[in-house]
Amino acid sequence: MGRAFEYRKATKLKRWGNMARVFTKLGKQITIAAKEGGPDPDVNPRLRVLVQQAKKENMPKDNVERAIKKATSKDEADYKEIVYEGYGPYGIAIVVETATDNPTRTVANIRSYLNKHGGSLGTSGSLEFLFEHKCIFRIVTKDGVSIEELELELIDYGVDEVVQDDEEILIYGEFKAYSEIQKYLEENGFEILSAEFERIPNDTKTVTDEQRVQLDKLLDKLDEDEDIQNVFHNIKE
Repeated sequence: MGRAFEYRKATKLKRWGNMARVFTKLGKQITIAAKEGGPDPDVNPRLRVLVQQAKKENMPKDNVERAIKKATSKDEADYKEIVYEGYGPYGIAIVVETATDNPTRTVANIRSYLNKHGGSLGTSGSLEFLFEHKCIFRIVTKDGVSIEELELELIDYGVDEVVQDDEEILIYGEFKAYSEIQKYLEENGFEILSAEFERIPNDTKTVTDEQRVQLDKLLDKLDEDEDIQNVFHNIKE
């Protein structure tokens, strides 16, 4: 199995362990997708997948509808997607993806978290080369479809790894290939459970147990902030 799968396997359970956090994260993603591509899932592919994902996560229908309405409401502040980069203690690279209606507040909070835990905020784009930006689709296994054949079929669509994970299939592709991969899966009758974006570190750094305790405090603090959607790092799991 590939590096991307092993890294994600080690980190995904913690990130999606808190149900309230999942709903907040999905709600913002739905609002942003509806803002960019329109409120109708039938003609907005990204929104369509997010609505399906919300159903799988048992997110209440009212929450989904409210998130879509926010995109067209003049009374609601716009969410902006902003990426921040910096270092934690011991030279650990950290990339923070946010969705915020107040960037001034968000950057101040992130800088404070990093400073208090022995890190520092960097400049935009300074750590981009340390991570590969991937899209990841989670789909239902289909009878009669082999992983090898599916992977060969999807190579031309920007996919570089297809992995069986229990009763599901994980598909890893280039960030820019998201739309083409989604189109192929929908046209060929695959049920998409979720579609996410991930930043996979090119290399990871080993830390001691003591260092890990300090780093976990920082990562937990970042994860608790409602403006923060995802936190990626290069700590070896």
